Amino acid sequence: MGEALAVADAARQREVAQALRAFLPARSVLWEEEDTRPYECDGLTAYRQLPMVVALPETEDEVQRILRTCSALGVPVVPRGAGTGLSGGALPPGDGVLLSMAKFMRVVRLDPLARIAVVQPGVRNAAISDVAAAFGLYYAPDPSSQIACSIGGNVAENSGGVHCLKYGLTVHNVLKVRGFTIDGEPVSFGSEALDSPGYDLLALAIGSEGLLAVSTDITVKLLPRPQAARVVMASFDDVERAGDAVAAIIAAGIIPAGLEMMDKPATRAVEEFVHAGYDLDAAAILLCESDGTAEEVEDEIARVREVLAKAGATRTTVSRDEAERLRFWSGRKAAFPAVGRISPDYYCMDGTIPRRKLGEVLNFIAAMEKKHGLRCPNVFHAGDGNLHPLILFDANDADQLRRTEDFAAEVLEKCVAVGGTITGEHGVGVEKINQMCVQFRPAELELFHAVKRVFDPKGLLNPGKAVPTLARCAEFGRMHVHGGRLPHAELPRF
Repeated sequence: MGEALAVADAARQREVAQALRAFLPARSVLWEEEDTRPYECDGLTAYRQLPMVVALPETEDEVQRILRTCSALGVPVVPRGAGTGLSGGALPPGDGVLLSMAKFMRVVRLDPLARIAVVQPGVRNAAISDVAAAFGLYYAPDPSSQIACSIGGNVAENSGGVHCLKYGLTVHNVLKVRGFTIDGEPVSFGSEALDSPGYDLLALAIGSEGLLAVSTDITVKLLPRPQAARVVMASFDDVERAGDAVAAIIAAGIIPAGLEMMDKPATRAVEEFVHAGYDLDAAAILLCESDGTAEEVEDEIARVREVLAKAGATRTTVSRDEAERLRFWSGRKAAFPAVGRISPDYYCMDGTIPRRKLGEVLNFIAAMEKKHGLRCPNVFHAGDGNLHPLILFDANDADQLRRTEDFAAEVLEKCVAVGGTITGEHGVGVEKINQMCVQFRPAELELFHAVKRVFDPKGLLNPGKAVPTLARCAEFGRMHVHGGRLPHAELPRF
């Protein structure tokens, strides 16, 4: 039986590869194991699956033909950008095609007067600002992986960054997305103008995790670079007090350009890595940035320091120049790789909570560390309550992986319990698919499936991701009642 299945799989693989090679050059169709192995996972390395075939198109026409071919053959397709995603959104199908958009790396057009740029999905996030810098402009969303992540992936996951509190997520900084459905039908969401005719589907496309369409070019907003920017680094002797300070800043009517928090284990790991000048005696530190004109920044910094002092900050330091500002941020930006130096693996979570609940949830995470016997440094976008606990584990130890998954699940479910959500910017992918059953009722999930079917009736685009089937939720509920967990990596089709 097993041998017969292997023969059938090999025959299917040859059929798909040959169909794609009919119009793609040989270098653009990979199916040997040694060639497909680099695509077996994205940034969520705990889950791996070899794709049946990898396709690397170079033109829009090739993307369209790949999708039409796969649709006709009934082959699943998973779009992939730079592969830096942290929720398993680009985990490939073992029986389908991994569609890499890595060769779409061109800035198509930059209009400094309209303050827009039209870019292909493979363009790196930071590269947009590099190109726009000559005109005194930049692209505001700045994920920590911005030197590597692609704008197509940012659109798929609605990525944020350390400056999202003031300048918004990807959805607030993209004007238009153009691409193809699974049937190869051209689609366009949004407009370069302030409004577009018909239903406004742009926000539906952004954050849809590759379930609805494959983007081929994206129009982003560009902003003038602020004249000045300075950072206040504040130390606290208590994590909960630091969380309360975040709420106090916002309550004072201050919207900083960035407001980030790190606990002591995170700052220690970072300081050993990049020497950012962090206070290692503090239980937690806040980084609060003000930008604008020199006068605006000076006034806001003074107000922030006053709020921080009343909130119990034990020490505040203001960046003296641009070099020191960048050094303070370098630690926060390098938090993930810094933690990677002290643990074989780490699980970067992503949940969002009301700001007033920061202290409560951080104390809950500390209790989970003891319960599951795992360390968990915390770094997060404190201003909008977007948590990034980093659970440290060894993937070679099956029991540690199980405990890590249980730890993560309990934290995400706590986020929902306090009035938050299971994701802020990393997407659902396969990582949080079980917790979708906690966040949403069956009737709501069925509406999500109905939207999916409008764009993809056969359920071939990124199947098994983001929205669980009702049957999966029923099974999750049964196991949850009895203290069990449904594995994330079992991916039923829509």
